[in-house]
Amino acid sequence: MWVCTCSCIEFWASFAHTYSLLTINPFLLNSLSLLINHPTHTQKEPFFPLHKSTNTMGAYKYMEELWRHKQSDALRFLLRVRAWEYRQRPKMVRCNRPSRTDKAHRLGYKAKQGYVIVRIGVRRGGRKRQNHRGMVFGKPKHQGINHLKFERNLQSMAEEKVGRKFSNLRVLNSYWVNQDATMKYYEIILVDPSHTTIRNDARINWIVNPVHKHRECRGLTSAGRKSRGLRKRGHRANGIKGGSARAAWLNRNMMRLKRYR
Repeated sequence: MWVCTCSCIEFWASFAHTYSLLTINPFLLNSLSLLINHPTHTQKEPFFPLHKSTNTMGAYKYMEELWRHKQSDALRFLLRVRAWEYRQRPKMVRCNRPSRTDKAHRLGYKAKQGYVIVRIGVRRGGRKRQNHRGMVFGKPKHQGINHLKFERNLQSMAEEKVGRKFSNLRVLNSYWVNQDATMKYYEIILVDPSHTTIRNDARINWIVNPVHKHRECRGLTSAGRKSRGLRKRGHRANGIKGGSARAAWLNRNMMRLKRYR
């Protein structure tokens, strides 16, 4: 008779997470979920069921659930190991494939020619004012040096750095992959507007238009729109009607008089 105790479940969970997390195996994760849902198995019911599972979760859904639980032992171990690896490499490096396949595909990445993944690390913390020896020759109001915060988020800064380095590509989107006490690491999805595959794809060739040059520097990406306060809908978006807070302010405070009245 097959009897599976809690220690056996924990062993298989830790084994599957630490050994197979880099290359997610859907069959292994599916079997693991069945093991957790059915802690006891009789001899009539095999340890790895051969029949079709009633669980309809795909591989990407499993990966999404894994990345949701960042405080789990498996993901903490994986992120710690990867953070050590990222520290040994240059701050900006091109990747062969995305670290978070499910997240990259949700943000528009396609595993075909014309798409590029670049990982970059940006230093955490506020923005120190760039004054020589901290001397501000002006009013006391402007003499702050250390306790200043940059107006945009670190993800938008990462996109801008990558966009300037890879100036012939267009920044599509980005996502978080890791962080430690000093750095935050993001992966940026880039698109080559000169590639024939991109220009012939009706779903992505909008980015070939010249108005999308360096869209990351003008707050048009998702991270840039977040820093502009444009990730709001409904009644909460009354202060950004017209595309930005400044446009809404001008609309409310400008008097428009017809010439002939």
